[in-house]
Amino acid sequence: QALAYDRFVAICHPLHYLVIMSPRHCGFLTLVSFLLSLLDSQLHSFMTLNITSFKDVEISNFFCDPSQLLNLSCSNTFSDNIVKYFLGAFYGLFPISGILFSYYKIISSILRIPSLGGKYKAFSTCGSHLAVVCLFLVTASTVYLGSVASHSPRNDVVASLMYTVVTPMLNPFICS
Repeated sequence: QALAYDRFVAICHPLHYLVIMSPRHCGFLTLVSFLLSLLDSQLHSFMTLNITSFKDVEISNFFCDPSQLLNLSCSNTFSDNIVKYFLGAFYGLFPISGILFSYYKIISSILRIPSLGGKYKAFSTCGSHLAVVCLFLVTASTVYLGSVASHSPRNDVVASLMYTVVTPMLNPFICS
């Protein structure tokens, strides 16, 4: 979401970019992102530590994901699933709404650019970011919010690999 905000400021308010995106403001955005991520990981860890017993099943994933561990529990995980879906909705809908709002403003600003070359440059800058955000959000929500009924170990591994390895590798290309 911070990159969407950065693009929004760069395109919609280019003359105020250095004032708006000051080191203090960037540090604040980084701190908020870090604290929200820390809270999410601690809640997932707390839910995982409360599991009392597991089914006799192997974890078919390349890392021990808390959402996968909750699917293997023999104990009643209804409240854990409610928390998991609430966190998924909060950590999914809040960033998505911010990104959509930023890109709505960006697109409306781009459409007012008179030159075709300027429009192309602005769209190409934002298009790569949107593609990676969509890839990350779809694969992460598949893993975290996928139902137990439609559980496919192979699809979970591919989706986990996409959002933990592929999308971070694409970030340097987006920012350059």
